[in-house]
Order: sequence, then structure tokens, then C-alpha cells
Amino acid sequence: MKRQRVAVLGLGKIGSILLDGLLKAGLPPESVVATVRHADRAQALGAKRRVPVGTDNRAAVRGADVILIAVKPQNVRELLTEIRADVTPSQVVISAAASVPTGFIEDALGAPIPVVRAMPNTPCQVGAGMTGICRGTHAGEAHLDVARQMFDTVGRTVVVDEKHMDAVTGLSASGPAFVYIILESLPRDAATTLAAQTLLGAAKVALDTGDHPALLKDAVTTPAGCTIDGILELEEGKLRVTLIKAVVKATQRAKELMFEK
Repeated sequence: MKRQRVAVLGLGKIGSILLDGLLKAGLPPESVVATVRHADRAQALGAKRRVPVGTDNRAAVRGADVILIAVKPQNVRELLTEIRADVTPSQVVISAAASVPTGFIEDALGAPIPVVRAMPNTPCQVGAGMTGICRGTHAGEAHLDVARQMFDTVGRTVVVDEKHMDAVTGLSASGPAFVYIILESLPRDAATTLAAQTLLGAAKVALDTGDHPALLKDAVTTPAGCTIDGILELEEGKLRVTLIKAVVKATQRAKELMFEK
């Protein structure tokens, strides 16, 4: 990535997070250009950032190796129509627009452009994100590797088939909100810190060891102990079923959003 020229189209929340991650990872500021919709915001952002920020998407695309689409899903069609004459097959388009399939982007560009679709989540803002990526018809392993390097600067990245991207949206993109509800249900102050750190620690053990969650659960649980009583309450309250249904519902909604564009 340090030798790539990057155009960030849409310096909003996710665009800013990824830009910061790239800069921290060593991408030279002179290798980046960003855009926003309004000139006054471009001027304000440009004054406090280390990269030039403008409103001309076509100019930003010209000469870039990597084009990051970070606008809202409903604005993707308009953006692609604007830049299609300036995008070439030697570039790679990486889209972080939720629920927008690679085929939609390829058709809108009207050329054999390498496209990678990504679904990051909000913990990217603290370097603990989870991003699912998939490639389009014209993208190869090298293009996937560029996207992986980009999102690895803000957390972890996993490559999936595009048919699973809606499930990624329902699980990792929506998942943090489900966790926050669990935290919100507990008493405030010290208890929230205890619970949040416990969730963080348990997640790290699962990731670092690779052990099945059932084995990790058994390691904490002792016969006739306090943990098993708590687990019984969770099972009787159907927490497991409720979480599964929440992920399924979010996944279904992600599929519906695609057809609303």
C-alpha cells in the first residue's frame, strides 16, 4: 500500500477512519487525495488534515491506483456515473458502501474494472474492526490483497464469497449494536467497565486460541458453580435463540436494501 496512490471518495466516517489507518500504517500523505460533496466542508477538512480534500471526484480518480468508494449507498449510482469515464482497468475500485453488490458497480462503470466489495464495522475507529471482503468478476488475488492490506490497518479482514456478504453485514456490521445492548442492560460506571473488559477479554481468548466457544465456555464453568446457574438463566431466557434471530433479521434486511437502490 505504501507505493499506491489512493483516492478516497467520500471523506465521511468510514472514509476518515480508513484514511487515518492508512496514514498510520505509513502511506505518504502526498499519495492520497480525498473528496466530499460540499466545498465548504472540503475546505474545513483540508485545513485540519494532512491530505488535500476537494469536491472533484473525476480529478481525484485520475492517476489513482486505488479508488475507495465511501459514500452512502444511495449515492453510489450518482458517483459511479460521474467517474465512469475516468476509471480504467489498471485501477481497483474498493467499495465500502453497504449492500451494494460488485455487479452493480461493474455495470455502472461499463468496463472490465476490478472491483472489491467490503463491509467494515464501527470498531474500525479504534483499530479493532472486522471487515468482510469479496471480489467481483474482474478482480484477482492481487486486488483482494490490496483491499486486505487497507482494512488490516483498522482491524482484521476475512475474504468471503459475495453470497455471504449480507450475512457479514448482519453479523459483524450489526453485531456491535447487539453487544452494546448487553452492556446497556447492566448497571453503570464500574459495572460497565467490568462487563466491557470481560467481553473484550473473552473475544481475545477466542481469537488467539482458535478454540471452539463451547470448549472455552466449559473451561469457565464448574459443576454446581455460580457460572452454570447463570448460563441456565440465559438459556431459559432464550438469549442464544434471540441473538441468532437478531443476526438473521439483520441479514434479511441487508438483502432488502440491495433491491431498494
